Order: sequence, then structure tokens, then C-alpha cells
Amino acid sequence: MVRSRYVEIADTLAAELAELPAGSRIAGEHEIAARFQVGRAAARAAMQELEQRLLVRRVRGAGTFVNRRIDYVISQRRVPSWHQTVREAGAVPRSVVRDVRRVPLPAAEAARLERPAGNPASLLIRQYYVDDLLYGWANEWIPVDVLADIDIAVHAVESVDSILRQMSKVQPVRAWCRVSYALPEPEVVAGLETESGRPVWLVESVSRDAASGVPVLCSRTWSRPDSARIVVEMDGPYQPEDE
Repeated sequence: MVRSRYVEIADTLAAELAELPAGSRIAGEHEIAARFQVGRAAARAAMQELEQRLLVRRVRGAGTFVNRRIDYVISQRRVPSWHQTVREAGAVPRSVVRDVRRVPLPAAEAARLERPAGNPASLLIRQYYVDDLLYGWANEWIPVDVLADIDIAVHAVESVDSILRQMSKVQPVRAWCRVSYALPEPEVVAGLETESGRPVWLVESVSRDAASGVPVLCSRTWSRPDSARIVVEMDGPYQPEDE
């Protein structure tokens, strides 16, 4: 079988990309066309092939970069910290606060946090980056009876898990989680810099204090499929009922 020229180019580039660190900027279509002495159409097809293999990421207005998907592991045996989980996956995490404000708890989040709807909470909205490439968008609700000054702390410490442990003296553990493949709303589409109508990972989660059992945080995190594979480990402390 004769292999298409663009696939051969993609194979050559894929071998070279494996030697580069994630986030490295790579040559554009014009440079690839000149190097392999092909037309722009073949160069474009080769880049699209690399995108389909999840090896590169195109960033609007910035160029094309080496992509690495991480395994984002969700487990009751792990600290429910996005930053720590990314570091354990061998990557560099970074978060950017887009908004933080006090809001009345919506009904769904109030039920998960076991508070009356309308109770005051801090809503923290952040963009997540892995190896300086956009990873996700998160909404996090923290009741003010758990921590009132999150708006000050998040500008000094990126990890909310660390903030809660240090300032509220709680030990967050993952108590509930749901993973789905969902179509994001327009605000999230813009925050993820993806295309409308393209599904992404949605992880909904609740953390409780290990000592008291009181819910201290609930969140919704949307992440780009080209950034992570969501791995759920069913390793919680199963307690069989006495017969």
C-alpha cells in the first residue's frame, strides 16, 4: 500500500516531537512545506494528522506547540488537589483567577454542600494550564462558613486545597465525583478556547473534611480532551454490610 505523503511527513515530525518538551513551539505550515518540498495543502494535512494524534496543539494567534496529554487520576486515596494531581502526572500546573465573588448558593450546589439554597458562598472561577498550555476551566464554590476570605488568599496561593488546610484547618477528601463528556456553555467554550459544539470532559466533585464529614467545597471542571485522559480509580474504602 502506498502511504500518502502527508502521513510520511507526519510520521517524521512525530518522531522529532517526541524529543521536545511539552509546550515547545514548532514550525508552521510554510516552513514544513519548504522543508519537505511539498505544497501548503500537504503541509496542512500533515499538521492536521498530528492534531488528530493529539501530538500538537494550535493556539490562535500564537502558533503550534508540542502537546502532551496527562493522565488526570481521580481517586479517594489522593489529595483532591488539581495542582498536586497534575504534578504527580509529571507536568507543571498553573492556574489563573478569572473571577472570585460572593454569591448565594444555587440549588444544585447547595444540595451537594448540604446547606440551604441561597446561603452565602465564594464562587471562584479559574483557567487551568498544564505545561503552559490551556487545560481547563473551573467553577468552585466554598461556603463562607468554611472560609470567608478566599478572595484574598487565591491571589497569593494557587492551590485551594492548600488554602483550606492552612486557613480553615480542614483536611479535604474527595467524597463524591461524576465524570461526563458534555457540551460546554458559551462562557466555558470561550474559556477553553475550543469550538462550539465540541464536547469536553466535565468533572463534578464534592470534598468533605476528613474529621467532621462536613462538605467544604464543590466544583465543576471542564477540560480539553487533547489535554488529559480522565482516569477514575475505584479504590475507596469499601465496607461490606454484615450478613
